[in-house]
Amino acid sequence: MKGIITKSTGLWYEVRTENGETVPCRLRGKFRIDGNKNTNPAVVGDHVSFDLEKDNTGFITEIEKRKNYIDRKSTKLSKINHLIAANIDQAFLLVTLKEPRTSLGFIDRFLVACEGFRIPVCIVFNKMDIYSLKEINKIEELALLYQSIGYEVIQSSIIENKGIGIIKKMMQGKVSLFSGHSGVGKSAMINSIDAELHLKVGEISQFHNKGKHTTTFAQMFPLSQSGFIIDTPGIKEFGLIQYSREEIRDYFPEIRAYNNQCRFHNCCHVNEPDCAVKKAVEERKIPSSRYLNYLAILQADDMKLADWQLL
Repeated sequence: MKGIITKSTGLWYEVRTENGETVPCRLRGKFRIDGNKNTNPAVVGDHVSFDLEKDNTGFITEIEKRKNYIDRKSTKLSKINHLIAANIDQAFLLVTLKEPRTSLGFIDRFLVACEGFRIPVCIVFNKMDIYSLKEINKIEELALLYQSIGYEVIQSSIIENKGIGIIKKMMQGKVSLFSGHSGVGKSAMINSIDAELHLKVGEISQFHNKGKHTTTFAQMFPLSQSGFIIDTPGIKEFGLIQYSREEIRDYFPEIRAYNNQCRFHNCCHVNEPDCAVKKAVEERKIPSSRYLNYLAILQADDMKLADWQLL
């Protein structure tokens, strides 16, 4: 039988068959082999084949080739990757200026991870109803910054029903991934998009001003309007896997546009002379925060990641 993984809880996977039934499945031992660089061999969004057992559970026998996936560095195993989801049409990154606060470093690392497979990303500045005029102006600056690079940007508020209709329309007939820190409003947003899902909504910890986890495992839900949505656990940090210098250079679209204009064809835009990228930064054609984050990712130095205050 064939189906798609809609939930992963570690040892067990929920597989949605072509007729809409859900079958709990496990992996055959061959998928857990030495040398596997992922913490999870199968992931939500994977198209799989499985054998149905007498107790109506299944064993996954084949994982089809993925068209794309999003992964990040495992929080406990620095040299091992953790797959978040696979076979995604687009990603929505929910961002908040406060309650909780999202850093520019987090945003740019997520964008780099998506650029590896050219997964379109829409940055959603959520909770617009809680911001002061000064904070709204800051968000307007950031929106213009990312729009100038080519990213879709939406400002949203569940309380004011702002931006929800636009997001809902964008999701029709597609597999969409929602990501962001815990507490940015992913579950509440998904409930606003499709009220039939009834996802549990969390609260903000007043002590740490951070969101409490309401989604423990990534899960895919069919939408009543057509399409699927993947709700992911809140991500505290987004550690990137080990990319090559050339890959990082290519995963910043505004930097990629200048790659062929430097004196050296392999210019990494750090200390090389006659660098078109450094000139573009000086002329403010490339945002300084993005260039600083490019350098920090290139040098694997999180302490140098640019933040809100640099704008």
